[in-house]
Amino acid sequence: MTMFGYNVLGFGSGSIGYGVEILLVAGGGGGASYIGSGGGGAGGYIHATPKTVIPADEFTITIGAGGAGGPYNSAQVGSDGVNTSGLGFTAIGGGGGGTSTGRAGGSGGGSRGATGGAGTDGQGNDGGVMTAGSWVAGGGGGRGAVGGNATGNSSSGAGGAGSNADATFATATSSGANSGYFAGGGGGGSYNTTGGGGSVGGGGAGPGGSLGTATAGTVNTGGGGGGAPATYSGGVKYGTGGAGGSGIVIIRYVGAEKASGGTSNTTGGYTYHKFTSSGTFTA
Repeated sequence: MTMFGYNVLGFGSGSIGYGVEILLVAGGGGGASYIGSGGGGAGGYIHATPKTVIPADEFTITIGAGGAGGPYNSAQVGSDGVNTSGLGFTAIGGGGGGTSTGRAGGSGGGSRGATGGAGTDGQGNDGGVMTAGSWVAGGGGGRGAVGGNATGNSSSGAGGAGSNADATFATATSSGANSGYFAGGGGGGSYNTTGGGGSVGGGGAGPGGSLGTATAGTVNTGGGGGGAPATYSGGVKYGTGGAGGSGIVIIRYVGAEKASGGTSNTTGGYTYHKFTSSGTFTA
């Protein structure tokens, strides 16, 4: 039979299934720490089409943390973000920003070399690279676009844009960044020049010419962290890469509230359950 536009099934003792949609975003990757520091890739982004659930069934929801940025003056890549999962779906954590090579992930991390991290098909895009120069780096990939390339020593690449394809989910639950975007890449960091900008979707900026900490990805957007800045201070030194933003899960179904878990609200004919930390969704 069909109910509220979804196919539903009957299961023993009169239980009737109903359809839910789910948006999952994994944790973003952290930015690298080097003379040219790749930005972290955004966490993988999935919008799953209606799935039938049965009342009283329980589903574990796991929210992925953002990856750590490369430590101060360490010449280290950023850590990968952690996967987000629920209702049988898994979004892959964003790849850490790289020094010579970006790390693969939901979206790939940016690189100071010729190889950006690979994104996961259907979840994100590749990280940017350094095509010219010596102290700049590419931005991390985002759900909506590849990471920007560094094409000379004037500036590092910007983070790839996130996606607002599910802006209704964001608006209904007061989530996302930049008017409903998720999963933006982090900008690349640089030495004594201009760092790459962060992106719509919570990606952090990668500054240049200092020894500070790059901007972190926004929490619960899966944004990648910015690559660390670098400068000369009694020798060349590198700042700290920005951490990736944590992920999120949003589940919705038609009509009044009939499930539990997360933070719930009903608007526009749908009930939404938002998970900003791990928990249980009970149908």
